[in-house]
Amino acid sequence: REFTIKGKIYIRIMWIPFFEIRLCLMKKLLPDWEDRKKYHEEFASSTSFHGVHNIVHRQSKARRALWLLVVAACLATAVWQICSRFSYYFSWPTTTTMAVQYVEKVKFPAVTFCNLNRFQAHAVSDLKVIFLIWNIVSSILQKFTTEDKYSQELNNFLLGNQNFSIKDFTRKNGFYLNSSTLIECDFFGKPCYPQDFEHVFTEYGNCFTFNHNDLSARRVSLSGRGLHLLFDVQQDKFTDEPTLGYTDAGITFVVHSPQELPRFDGLGLLTPVGTHAQVAIRQLKSIIQEYPWGECKPDIKLQYHKIYSTNGCLLECKARYIQDWCGCLPFILPGNGTECDLLKFYKCVYPAVYNIEIKGLCTVGTHNSTCPAPCEETDYPTTVTYSNFGGEKAIKYFSTKLKKSSEYIRQNLVRIEIKYHDLSYKITQQQKALTISELLADVGGQLGLFCGASMITIIELLEYIFTNFCWMCIFLLLKAPEMPQWNNPSQNQPMQKGKKRGVQEC
Repeated sequence: REFTIKGKIYIRIMWIPFFEIRLCLMKKLLPDWEDRKKYHEEFASSTSFHGVHNIVHRQSKARRALWLLVVAACLATAVWQICSRFSYYFSWPTTTTMAVQYVEKVKFPAVTFCNLNRFQAHAVSDLKVIFLIWNIVSSILQKFTTEDKYSQELNNFLLGNQNFSIKDFTRKNGFYLNSSTLIECDFFGKPCYPQDFEHVFTEYGNCFTFNHNDLSARRVSLSGRGLHLLFDVQQDKFTDEPTLGYTDAGITFVVHSPQELPRFDGLGLLTPVGTHAQVAIRQLKSIIQEYPWGECKPDIKLQYHKIYSTNGCLLECKARYIQDWCGCLPFILPGNGTECDLLKFYKCVYPAVYNIEIKGLCTVGTHNSTCPAPCEETDYPTTVTYSNFGGEKAIKYFSTKLKKSSEYIRQNLVRIEIKYHDLSYKITQQQKALTISELLADVGGQLGLFCGASMITIIELLEYIFTNFCWMCIFLLLKAPEMPQWNNPSQNQPMQKGKKRGVQEC
């Protein structure tokens, strides 16, 4: 507190009457030695921590020492076991279980079919540049490279056809599905038609998906029955360029979930012309734990797909980067951006896809990647067997029906049958090897086994430790030196040299 005497400012230091606090602590809060000793003995006698009362109440010092060793050893063992359980828990262990569920009806998957020959022959006659352009477009979904010897021809075409749309060209002049290319279609005893298939762009151009909407009727209730198809690939009307590596003829297809886009890269099944393919499928559901036990992240949502999948996430990731860098969006990627023209495809999109792959901007797999593993996923493992299509009588029958020669039948027709192996599905589930409740049970078991302790025992120990801690603090306060007592000088008396008490000159 400041005050002024003869024009000088002084500060009066006021000390708290410390002796009153000491007296209060000594009389009311700190018990005497006998009371404290009695408290310790009562705690040792009443605590549920086994063995402590034997250390205090045994008459023989040897027995006290023995019980002290026993209790210390049991306590150390319990601490060691508990630490090991916590260490195991924080290693995030998992176990994988597999179960087979049998059902009366099982959902039929989506199947996407493509012709290995992408374009109509009349549209690309002597025009290799169309295949080169489609390779550039397909590089977004699958890795392709264009040969340098065609770069000049490609540049000339792009400069002279800047308004050319590869999307419109492919839709108009690619493979089509109608009554002439889909000769027979039957699903579980009921006929199906080309309008039951949904058009989709893939690296094979125009493709068509059956059961794309996951309709409730697309279920089977009997194994060995499913989807039966007969295609006419019409080799004379559709072609690919052999000099660029396209030498096969037939149908390629992929079995996938109805909510997911088809993925042919490494998953497509090939059926050459003149063959009958019988495909037996199984349904495999995988459930993966979220991080840190597994690699999935359940909070990730996709903008243009109903369910999360690594393939859908990868396509959306590429779409975002290409949209930012090129200001447009390729038509085979999901999104609502402006469609890229051919020049941007060649000058910007293709280099952008290369940079995305080289720099690893869109990665899949682990939890810290751009597209981690899905928490739930449905796959359809397949078993395919082949045979030559039709005997002599069947060849004559189709030759008469289609008014085509026997050689044409062998060179163009493909039969595919897709059915469930049995009415069941497998569930592969990743589970936590140690949950919180199991961890607490392990800790309680170790405490009970070695110390006879429980949660009540832990509370008793915490109360005992807290009480002794308070007593120690009070004891330290009582041992502190006494503060000097200062008398307050009267403001009416002049300050004398050498007699200033409690006043300091500023």
